[in-house]
Amino acid sequence: MTSKQVKPPAGAVRTAAGAVRPVPAVRMTGGLLHDWRRRNSTATIPHTIEQLRAAGNVANLSRLQDPDPAPYRGRYPFLDTDLYKTLEGLAYDLGDGRAAEPVRPFYEEVVGLLERVQAPDGYLNSFFQDPAAPKKPWEDLAWGHELYNLGHLIQAAVAAHRRMGDDRLLRVATRFADLVVSRFGETGVCGHPEVEMALVELYRETGERRYLTQAARFVDRRGTGALRHSIFPGDYFQDHVPFRELPSVTGHAVRMGYLAAGAADVLLETGDPSLAEALERLWDDMVGSKLYITGGLGSRHSDEAIGDRYELPSERAYSETCAAVAVMQWAWRMFLATGGAEYVDVFERVLYNAYAVGLSAEGTAFFYDNPLQRRPDHEQRSGAEPGGEPLRRAWFGCPCCPPNIVRWMAQLADYVAAEPDGAVLVAVYTPARIEGSELDLAMETGYPWDGDVRLTVQRAPGEPYELVLRVPGWARDVTVAVNGEPLDAARRDGWLTLRRAWAAGDEVRLRLPMPVRAHGSHPYLDATRGAVSLARGPLVYCVEQQDSPVPVDDLVLRVPDVVNANIERRDGAVVLHVTAGSAPPPSAELYPELPEAQPEAQPDVTATFVPYFLWGNRGPQAMRVWVRSPAHEI
Repeated sequence: MTSKQVKPPAGAVRTAAGAVRPVPAVRMTGGLLHDWRRRNSTATIPHTIEQLRAAGNVANLSRLQDPDPAPYRGRYPFLDTDLYKTLEGLAYDLGDGRAAEPVRPFYEEVVGLLERVQAPDGYLNSFFQDPAAPKKPWEDLAWGHELYNLGHLIQAAVAAHRRMGDDRLLRVATRFADLVVSRFGETGVCGHPEVEMALVELYRETGERRYLTQAARFVDRRGTGALRHSIFPGDYFQDHVPFRELPSVTGHAVRMGYLAAGAADVLLETGDPSLAEALERLWDDMVGSKLYITGGLGSRHSDEAIGDRYELPSERAYSETCAAVAVMQWAWRMFLATGGAEYVDVFERVLYNAYAVGLSAEGTAFFYDNPLQRRPDHEQRSGAEPGGEPLRRAWFGCPCCPPNIVRWMAQLADYVAAEPDGAVLVAVYTPARIEGSELDLAMETGYPWDGDVRLTVQRAPGEPYELVLRVPGWARDVTVAVNGEPLDAARRDGWLTLRRAWAAGDEVRLRLPMPVRAHGSHPYLDATRGAVSLARGPLVYCVEQQDSPVPVDDLVLRVPDVVNANIERRDGAVVLHVTAGSAPPPSAELYPELPEAQPEAQPDVTATFVPYFLWGNRGPQAMRVWVRSPAHEI
């Protein structure tokens, strides 16, 4: 079959550089990720639009048309970004023809407002454009978030241009970006990284190299004294030493993730070996000592920071939902730059756990922080806000996470496959139609609930071509067959490569067995030393009090019982029924003297473990990811 004309990739990260590139198009056709995106369209986006109107985000823009504007609504000067992140998600829905009823009017209203209220020089910020604002534009780069605002505006504009062919936002964004390039060409940097990623993407969309140059300058300028620190020290801003000299991922978790992702974008376009070395070193440091088993990043509430190596408390895990998005952005760019399967492994772990848990099952309530343990007397709170609802909340005073969920859900299809020269590489398994430059595929699978994947060739070139399949790091005893014939394909660096002259109708069957796994933790990780957690496939599991006949704090898991758990499909998900020990009642003393003999064991019980991303949908009761092991029976 002859090849069709190659069209440019429509991915969220559209780079022609790197080891691999986005494929021209992917359309999800079913499965869990498709269900999530449909929920995003039908529930989360309409809810978010409603909340943005109620909170005053739209009014903050429209009031700038008045000679004497009404007071700015909200505590933070960066609330425009919540509109921009939402617009980015809407561009995907509108471009794909799946938008719900309120989407188009909201999109048109906000885009029109942005065109009308943008300053003559290109500046745009509803907080600082107010004549009564307590600070002037560019007066407080550490906390003003003006460049952070620009970053999200650019990403919304690029999405609208790529997915809808609408260049109105792009004109607004480039005017603001040109102002920034003019003003900050030689000095200055934002306290909250984000604009770096966006400027590189603007370069990719427009071909204007000055945007790439400015992004590289912002990366290079951190840690050189360009930012005046306040409230927190320089390491909070990743600004105490130059980026290439950072000894470890540090400071505010979202800032760190966005900065690293921006640096990876610069690496993709420039091939700078010093950036590559720094990014790989920081990545290995994060994965090896600072990432929760769920893929969450950030262990401190006080400054939303990452913390020390092995400082990973379960009940105080901050693990902000925005940080999960940041880690996925960094991971995907590292994958594009290197072709490394290990980056997709982390991407997938975050996607199905630390990110997915941030949204309720019905799609209209959110977690800001994502603990791995909930104690029986805990009341969930987020950020510095007083009070708080027992579990997820409909909105926040600092609502950065909900619209971040919206935009990421809307673009999930862009992270399924990629292309090195002469190959299609399948990175994430989900029912989909994949259109490569030379090879088109239909993928069917029940992943992540089961590991059977079927790929059917729909179009192929006339010469041999490679189909490359990711083998997740957790997978063992993997098998593959082509047209029913088992193959002894070599697994190398996390990939299976099948090379042949393909024909339409050829079928590849990949089997990734999914036994239940028991995980421990590093001995330096005091918070979970000696405890056990459960996983199956890419999913981490937890136990809620609703599914345990004894207090979850008294459950004791033995590794053989974990790996022999009974698997049940329930309400569309896979749950695990595990035989567990029940510890005897503990001493009333906080620090009892240890007896020489172990206390008498209690009768076994059966507890049910559910995917971590589904916890908190049935009421505010205790929950654990990490459960005591026999070593803790004292």
